[in-house]
Amino acid sequence: MTAIQQQVCRLVSDVFGLPPEEVTLKTSHDTVEKWDSLNIVHLMMAVEAEFGVEITPDDAVDFLSVELICAILGEKGVA
Repeated sequence: MTAIQQQVCRLVSDVFGLPPEEVTLKTSHDTVEKWDSLNIVHLMMAVEAEFGVEITPDDAVDFLSVELICAILGEKGVA
């Protein structure tokens, strides 16, 4: 797992109150009960603060898994 992926996993763990060892690239809205619209906003804000990027509403639609969040960051030049 890359450093960026590890950072995203840590943010997901923090926002959703999950044990860090349970968060993987496959962690998603299908596997986390608390992955709702309010917590997505919290996650967006955490990602923006952590990586210094702007997350648009269009990006937020794809905040469905750790893997997809990492892909969005890659598109924004975070490596």
